[in-house]
Amino acid sequence: MKVLVAQHPLITHKLTVLRDKETNSQVFRHLVEELVTLLSYEATREVKISPVDIVTPVAPMKGAMLSIPRPVVVPILRAGLGMLEGMMRVLPSAEVGFLGMV
Repeated sequence: MKVLVAQHPLITHKLTVLRDKETNSQVFRHLVEELVTLLSYEATREVKISPVDIVTPVAPMKGAMLSIPRPVVVPILRAGLGMLEGMMRVLPSAEVGFLGMV
């Protein structure tokens, strides 16, 4: 399994505040959402894209859009639910599945 250690000052700062025992649950939930949003850029780095032709207000151009099938976000219940909103902010059209362990 490939492991990436995110080396970014914002991520380090937010993780430190999140881990502090003085952090209340409202701030904790907000930090989890922010961290997932930041980490989602790395998590989606290798998502496939396809070329597409579009027309801008200035001129036609070649762009790129997510390929089909599009990513599916699958939080692992229960802790993963707190991470769902941050990921959906980056991939609003993604389908959502759920994985629960018994």
